[in-house]
Amino acid sequence: MKRTLLSLVALAAMSASALAADIKPAIIYDLGGKFDKSFNEAAYNGAEKFKEETGVEYRDFEISNDAQREQALRRFARDGNNPIVVPGFSWSATLEKVAAEYPDTSFIIIDSVVDLPNVRSVLYKEHEGSYLVGVMAAKASETGTVSFVGGMDIPLIRNFACGYKGGVMATNPDAKVLEAMTGTTPDAWNDPVKGGEIAKSQMDQGSDVIYAAAGGTGIGVMQAAADAGKLGIGVDSNQNGLQPGKILTSMLKRVDVAVYNGFADVKNDKFTTGMEFLGLAEGGVDYAMDDNNAPLVDDEMKAAVESAKADIISGKIEVHNYNDDNACPY
Repeated sequence: MKRTLLSLVALAAMSASALAADIKPAIIYDLGGKFDKSFNEAAYNGAEKFKEETGVEYRDFEISNDAQREQALRRFARDGNNPIVVPGFSWSATLEKVAAEYPDTSFIIIDSVVDLPNVRSVLYKEHEGSYLVGVMAAKASETGTVSFVGGMDIPLIRNFACGYKGGVMATNPDAKVLEAMTGTTPDAWNDPVKGGEIAKSQMDQGSDVIYAAAGGTGIGVMQAAADAGKLGIGVDSNQNGLQPGKILTSMLKRVDVAVYNGFADVKNDKFTTGMEFLGLAEGGVDYAMDDNNAPLVDDEMKAAVESAKADIISGKIEVHNYNDDNACPY
């Protein structure tokens, strides 16, 4: 009996070890690259955290054009990588095709929905986080005019803009919010020169706080705002350190959480599929505070944004989701 129990314990230990060894996580970044200081880099940070905590290595790849999507995803699946994370809505069509051909592989897509039994679709309530930075923008503005620079003109980015406008207008009903998108193709995510030009145009119209939700294009927005002595607002990752003392805050879209959880759930045999929604209550979005922006945020502003955050979580404030009706009421 004792020998049997010892054998069972040993077998269980071997099985657990094999399960941990079998996981071969991977991530294929969207256009812009993993060190874009924004969306992709947040995904990278989640993968790095998982590696540091578990000792499990992961594989990654940076595509340089849309034509590489299917080839890269199919290669990773064929090589036995599992799970595979693809951050970005532009992966939808490719994932629908490849995931169906590899039903035993777990996939995670961020910012889009792929309705397959082996896919987890993670969506964010970016409008909630954007509302918070809108509150801060309205409090910080001296001119009463603030602005938004989006990347590719799609409903997802319109949702950032709408939430931002909601926070601004709730804080200062007389404020003016300027909006502009960088383009209608994926190139809009990686054009810092054009981002800077748009920012300069908005500042010429009186904007003194500019929120950029534009991937790598936002780097140019932040630079232009800092050069002119105005304030920028970063997005996705904490971008406060890009222009210390010149970035009011960053709207954190915790893509790292989705990547880390996806890797960990497969490792722990707890992976679930279907849709997940991450907002303020779930720790999926937030605003960034650190030494770089602390001097810009006084007690009144901090109290206002924390109050708005609590009210959104409790349901007292309901931030409009542009994706519900492709319209913004603010």
